[in-house]
Amino acid sequence: MTEVLVEFPKLIDPHSNRPLMERTILIANTSDMPVAAREASIYTGITLAEYYRDMGYHVALMADSTSRWAEALRELSGRLEEMPAEEGFPAYLATRLAEFYERAGMVETLGGSTGSVSVIGAVSPAGGDFSEPVTQHTSRFIGCFWALDKELASARYYPSINYINSHSAYTEFVADWWKKIGGEKYNWEAMREETVDVLRRDDKLQQIVKLVGEEELPDEQKLILDTARILQNAFLQQSAFDEVDTYSVPEKQLRMLSVILHYYHRGGDVVKRSIPIYKYQQLPVRNEIMRMKSRIPNDKLEEFDALDRAIDEQIDALIAE
Repeated sequence: MTEVLVEFPKLIDPHSNRPLMERTILIANTSDMPVAAREASIYTGITLAEYYRDMGYHVALMADSTSRWAEALRELSGRLEEMPAEEGFPAYLATRLAEFYERAGMVETLGGSTGSVSVIGAVSPAGGDFSEPVTQHTSRFIGCFWALDKELASARYYPSINYINSHSAYTEFVADWWKKIGGEKYNWEAMREETVDVLRRDDKLQQIVKLVGEEELPDEQKLILDTARILQNAFLQQSAFDEVDTYSVPEKQLRMLSVILHYYHRGGDVVKRSIPIYKYQQLPVRNEIMRMKSRIPNDKLEEFDALDRAIDEQIDALIAE
């Protein structure tokens, strides 16, 4: 909490150029505070969020962590001598979690404006066990789940989200919004499905790679592994300390993904002509793709067109050899 109080005032809102702290409310309860205080803090936060929502604001509530809150419920339940359920948590744990998350949503206020509360809850399962009650019950009530991976964090890969274990139920709801931004040329829904397919195929191939090594695989499968690496490093990984990469507008995100998939499709042309995959991997444009997230700013999206042309020119030259 001390770090938040020191660092947050330095963060500037890019839209207003004012300190982010001016529109931030912090509700803190340390672990050595009374159990009742820890149990009540999460309700204090959601009530304040609803207060500003009813004024027509869009509020983001970060609860860190709901696991500590659930532990406070368990302690209170134990002191009240209530019948414990799984792992000592009270039988009404699922009900309390549902009551909390279901207070999120969008409303039309009495004044005619629109307000909303978006709840982002952090769950900290002991030992990373996703089968424990708090994680399991939370997964039932939320529409989006980001599974953080300790191995990725140890490798300094941020954000350390395991894309295989994560999921979202909002894909259909946001598809129209992305369509307005990308139009027919940059079909977000189709690109997302193809990206997820490549990453899942890569995850399955990793088991084979551990047994026989990547060199023993056919070029078609090497292409999948190579494309997954590009997606992981050139698209999914992000640096908060890079002035360009710290924030990418939706249009840039679409263009970046489009370039990577275009390179992947042209790689398929190379493999079909039995050209060694290493020649495709050694093309100069590959390095440009890996650096595009930090090289191309949000206001120079036309540079992605040049990147697409470079991919075609270099692969056409490779095929013509």
